[in-house]
Amino acid sequence: MRTCAVVPYFEHARTLAAVVEALLANELPCVVVDDGSGAAAHAAAATLAARHPGKVTLVTHPRNLGKGAAVLSGMRAAAAAGCTHALQIDADGQHDTADVRAFLQQAAHHPDALILGLPVFDATTPRTRFYGRYLTHAWVWINTLSFEIRDSMCGFRVYPLAPVLELADEERLGSRMDFDTEVLVRLHWRGARMVEVPTRVTYPRDGQSHFHLWRDNVRISAMHARLFFGMLRRLPTLLRRRHREVLHA
Repeated sequence: MRTCAVVPYFEHARTLAAVVEALLANELPCVVVDDGSGAAAHAAAATLAARHPGKVTLVTHPRNLGKGAAVLSGMRAAAAAGCTHALQIDADGQHDTADVRAFLQQAAHHPDALILGLPVFDATTPRTRFYGRYLTHAWVWINTLSFEIRDSMCGFRVYPLAPVLELADEERLGSRMDFDTEVLVRLHWRGARMVEVPTRVTYPRDGQSHFHLWRDNVRISAMHARLFFGMLRRLPTLLRRRHREVLHA
């Protein structure tokens, strides 16, 4: 088992260095994917990679393709470098890097499972974002016929690379904010196991969000619709699996 970090990055020059330094302190090499940042933000990422040769790899998209596309580019670079697992973490500083060790420990104990961050929100969390997540939660529970994925939107997780890249080669996954949820639902359909790790999530007062309220909500709604019809096609298989789980509970 060989793990690296994949950090999708877009215009978060102020917080990127602290995130990467924390990952390196946990002996994790990093793949930073600059998803079409402007010149100043790109220069910050390039400087960081130059400061840590062999430990920080910079992958650059010439234009913004979306968070999902950035994560997949990072995963492919990680696999090409010989990694078997990737810890995904956002560059904006919302995730508690003190929990990296807990994620890695769970991945070592469950190498075939996805290790998912289960957010513990504090008072900095906007109420609209907090309650809005529950619509996605409900659709995920419907589309998996399971409560195994309690939060599909947290971008702090560890993936075994082989099943994710196989899925990406066989299915067209969402390339933006819809990626985090869709990849989990589709991997769940394929029988992937999920293990949760509670982790604190903070929204900095001066933080920069790239979530576009209308555009991304429309994209996420379309994703839920696609997944619902995909669930209907798989309904007999999912019901049989659910029945086995109940029998062995």
